[in-house]
Amino acid sequence: MKIAIAGYGIEGEANYRYWTSQPGHDITIVDEALVPKNPLPEGVKTLLGAGVYEKLDDFDLVVRTAGVSPRKIHTNGKVWSATNEFFEQCPAQIIGVTGTKGKGTTASLIASILESAGKKVWLVGNIGVSALAVLEKISADDVVVFELSSFQLWDIERSPHIAVVTIIEADHLDVHENMEEYLAAKARIRQFQGEGDVCVYHPTNQYSGQIAVSSNSGSAIRYAVQDDGGVYVRNDYFWVGDGDAKLCALDALQVRGVHNQENACAAITAALQLDVPTSAVEKGLRAFRGLPHRLEFVRECEGIAYYNDSYSSAPTATLAAIRSFDRPMVLIVGGTEKGSDFSALFAGMRQQANLKHILLVGEIRHKLAEKLQSAGVQAPYTVVDAQDMSGILEVARSVATSGDVILLSPGCASFDMFKNFSDRGDQFREYAQSL
Repeated sequence: MKIAIAGYGIEGEANYRYWTSQPGHDITIVDEALVPKNPLPEGVKTLLGAGVYEKLDDFDLVVRTAGVSPRKIHTNGKVWSATNEFFEQCPAQIIGVTGTKGKGTTASLIASILESAGKKVWLVGNIGVSALAVLEKISADDVVVFELSSFQLWDIERSPHIAVVTIIEADHLDVHENMEEYLAAKARIRQFQGEGDVCVYHPTNQYSGQIAVSSNSGSAIRYAVQDDGGVYVRNDYFWVGDGDAKLCALDALQVRGVHNQENACAAITAALQLDVPTSAVEKGLRAFRGLPHRLEFVRECEGIAYYNDSYSSAPTATLAAIRSFDRPMVLIVGGTEKGSDFSALFAGMRQQANLKHILLVGEIRHKLAEKLQSAGVQAPYTVVDAQDMSGILEVARSVATSGDVILLSPGCASFDMFKNFSDRGDQFREYAQSL
């Protein structure tokens, strides 16, 4: 079969390894960049340069990397993806998790609970582990927890057995044509579910609700409320069902913030669909200490606590982060424009009495300053022109005093100054640890 690997970054490289491991394929790497993100294998066929995705009629199969929109690809062959291939070939039950925020933490909590119940679990997908790279190791008795981005769901042809939909807000509108396309991609996690499948969804987010009711197959359960039989919080405990079943104390959860309590409710609700014992719930919650770059405590130095929340690339994620602290806070926000709506974040800032100072950074900094003023945010702010993390943190340290928190929670993409959110968070962590 003649195969085009469309896009050659981390996922494209994994796609190339997977399809070259199977005999009989004629493979070409295709990328709009003349020099792809990852080094090209020696001797491989290539099609490189602007417009190449529109010239793929000679291929039987075009395997797009997640970030390449299906609408960019013009071929008379089949457009496919690593996610589609995995869902078609995987022998195990799949729990899929999507949302704008909370999906990584929720997926990780599910995995931790299931592992505490003695199950063999594979945590893959947007979390950073290539699903195809581990496919041959997965057996029918295992469980796969798959974190799914809108880009991975864009053209998926199957849905997971258990779908978890966290809060959905406008995001990635620099890639998706509009909110409708973004939501349509997310909805495919539910679209192909059948009888016996389950959708666990946020109780108040309208977009999550729309996805849940987009199919009548299987069942839909709200989490964080008592009514639907899911898991919720009451009187400092996690409960399930009608209130008679107490699971464990709230303090078993080791990550901070009300939003993470909701994520835990989603995770426990999903895990309980596989009949795990309640003892595994507490054990799994206690075992999970949080993900890098998600409200990650770095250190305390001279009485100032440093928290790395670089993963928060949407304003609503930053809002959840600032609500997780009572101590006086110096907030670092800004980066690359993604077409996001900051109105909810600014409204939250007006109500956040402990917001001591705001540092506006990145290419969007001047635009954010204008928006802050028009939104009536009273906290003082500084427009920071520094183009590296050390310069940004020098300003943060100059306005922070003992007892404060310095929180990096940008609410924006990172590509103006950094390779990605991990690079941004790594640099924050390294500088803070060097003090």
